Amino acid sequence: MKDKRYKNITYWLLAFSLALLPLLSQAQEERPVDRYLVQGAENNPRLKALFTDYLAALEQVPQAGALPDPQVSFAYFLQPVETRVGAQRATFSASQMFPWFGTLEAQERVAAQRAKVRLQAFEEAKLELYRDIRVTYNDLYYLQAATRITEENLEILTSFKELAQVYFETGQAGLSAVLQVEMEEEELRSRLEYLADSREPLVTRFEQLLNTDLQEPITFPDSLWEEELLLEKEAIYNTLLAQNPRLEQLRQEAQVYENQVEVARKMGLPAFTLGASYTSIAGRGGVEMPDNGQDAVLFPQVGIRVPIYRKKYRAMQKEAVLEKEAVELRRENLENQLLTELEEEYRDLLDARRKVVLYKRLTSLAEESFALLQEEFSTGRNSFEEVLRMERQLLNYRLELAQARTALNNRVYNINYLMGSRYETEDR
Repeated sequence: MKDKRYKNITYWLLAFSLALLPLLSQAQEERPVDRYLVQGAENNPRLKALFTDYLAALEQVPQAGALPDPQVSFAYFLQPVETRVGAQRATFSASQMFPWFGTLEAQERVAAQRAKVRLQAFEEAKLELYRDIRVTYNDLYYLQAATRITEENLEILTSFKELAQVYFETGQAGLSAVLQVEMEEEELRSRLEYLADSREPLVTRFEQLLNTDLQEPITFPDSLWEEELLLEKEAIYNTLLAQNPRLEQLRQEAQVYENQVEVARKMGLPAFTLGASYTSIAGRGGVEMPDNGQDAVLFPQVGIRVPIYRKKYRAMQKEAVLEKEAVELRRENLENQLLTELEEEYRDLLDARRKVVLYKRLTSLAEESFALLQEEFSTGRNSFEEVLRMERQLLNYRLELAQARTALNNRVYNINYLMGSRYETEDR
């Protein structure tokens, strides 16, 4: 009954944690990606499989803490055995083995700890799923933004082409101006085709993460928000070491083997058997005597299992100790890998921040320069080639800004994933 309540509570905790996500988003500021996070958490088959593994591990807890099955035997004498009070016809016996005190509780702790390891695997997969959904959404946003920016520049080039043809016909510009615009148009059309081809694989990946076929277009903001970390670098390191699910999973696994040492030690201690027997006796005919035909009941019957082969139990303990040591070494190795990965992500985060600031400034300056060059060209004070060059530069700056914003957010999401956190971002 206790285990059933425990499993029901676990179901409710999962439902609550998944329901909490949209509430947290609304408490800050709902973003288009938030609803996809909820959808992915509800539908993703890998997440469901890992949680089912955890529930299956919980079912091992009552098995580990249960007594061995009792033994019941029955014997019928084909040739009755004569006794003083009559012939034995049949005998029944039942016995129950009881391990050494605390053995069952120790086995139960091992099973419960193994369930915690499965739970950490589920938690890690959940954070990875949220990270992947956000990153894929950002990549899709960049494709949409790049497509929009390129189409806007293509419209500008179309007007330039008409203007270049007018200037060529009036002798104010050469044929090269018209050809340059056509070359630029071809390049932008090729880029648009590549962006269109790149979108389909990303949409497919996004749908696989959500485990659904999207019936409506993916919604994007006009401009991608810029995520920021609340923690400083040193605090991020400490949080990673304390909260990373993969590290926690190895810590829980080490605890499994520590408990297994205690199980092996107790298995090397005696076990006791308590039983009873009943023998049916047929009375002797023609004889009058006390207890004639009286059935025999023997209770209690007591036995003891003596574990005299100590080598086996010492090996079991040593095995558990070595397994724990191996897990701790894997955890140490993983810590080193994660810290190295964090250093790289933090470096890329700083670079993305600088690029966002840089391309915001360069885009603003290029827009002003482009407007001035157009005005100067209309008055004959500048060449058409210079206007076209600035238009191309403005296009590149706008694309680089969109790319930098996408990279900035993706770096933040990767760092949050390494820390084992979903919401370590600025208040929205």
